Amino acid sequence: MTEHARPTTTAAAPIPNLAFARVVGPYAQTAIDTAAEQGVSPARLAVELGLPAESLAPATDNLSVERYIRLLDTASALCGDPLFGLHVGERTRLSTFAAYGLVLCSCRSFRAATEQTRRFEGLAHDLGRSRIEEQGAVAHYVWESPWLAKLPCRHLPESVMGGILSFANWLAHTRVPVIDVAFAHPAPDAALIPTYEQFFGAPVHFDAPLTCARFPAEILDWPVPNADVSLFPVLARHAEQLLAAREREARQPEIINAVREQIVALLAHDCARLADVAEALACTPRTLQRKLADAGTSYQAVLDATRRELAEQYLREPGMTMTEVAFLLGYREQSSFNHAFRDWYGTTPAAWRERARCSG
Repeated sequence: MTEHARPTTTAAAPIPNLAFARVVGPYAQTAIDTAAEQGVSPARLAVELGLPAESLAPATDNLSVERYIRLLDTASALCGDPLFGLHVGERTRLSTFAAYGLVLCSCRSFRAATEQTRRFEGLAHDLGRSRIEEQGAVAHYVWESPWLAKLPCRHLPESVMGGILSFANWLAHTRVPVIDVAFAHPAPDAALIPTYEQFFGAPVHFDAPLTCARFPAEILDWPVPNADVSLFPVLARHAEQLLAAREREARQPEIINAVREQIVALLAHDCARLADVAEALACTPRTLQRKLADAGTSYQAVLDATRRELAEQYLREPGMTMTEVAFLLGYREQSSFNHAFRDWYGTTPAAWRERARCSG
């Protein structure tokens, strides 16, 4: 169809390679809850996916992209629901989008919300990336996934596009008008097409060059009802920190991420020593030191880097005292924290906090 030919635009934001591509628990939970509503328990779904029976009730851990796509197909088969993807999209809510959902609620306009979606989509999943393209009075919401050629699953793009519309309707407090919707995958049974068109409130096409929804461009300038824009800087800064951590994890060897995760969990209990972390990872201290050396680092380096990152995060919280920050970082005395902080930054924690407050 010529009206869905690919318009010229900038490339979508990059996403991690498949080994690091993840779907966070809250995003996956929407699909799990959809299956549960149709009689397929999280335990049964988990076992079918080769996971411990309790691992999806609720889904607290990230899932790999490959496992999440299998989850959609498996749930569809177990439920006998050929429209499972649409039904997942229909259940999409604020919590589905994890950390960046609140950012969208604090945006002044829908244009701003779409910009933040492009910016922070990776906090919810690495399934694909969104972008907006404007052509005069018509805007295109384009969603592309690099995984579907290797892992074909029509429920994935259908759940994403359905979820975007459901959330947009919720955010707007009204039904957002759509001109038409196109999917890149083949059409399902012809008898199902009317259900798609009823869901989207518009014609739906298949075997298109790309997955895309067209809508009046004027919608981008709609205000977001009841948006508390004063919260945007704080929420966006927090999302930026989470995104930076996510991108760092994607670049680092798995052993460094595992050690860092254990350090974060153990620091406030004053038991983030090498032996404690090694025990949590079911290996000896010597083995852990060797693995970290093979990854080009050491336990002390990971500990210091983790403490520095957490220190910056805590010091940006105005209600947190210096004593509380020191305690959460595993220091028995505030003076020890002050000394370490000065070694890191050449200044005191109090001076750093004031500078951060003035620049924020």
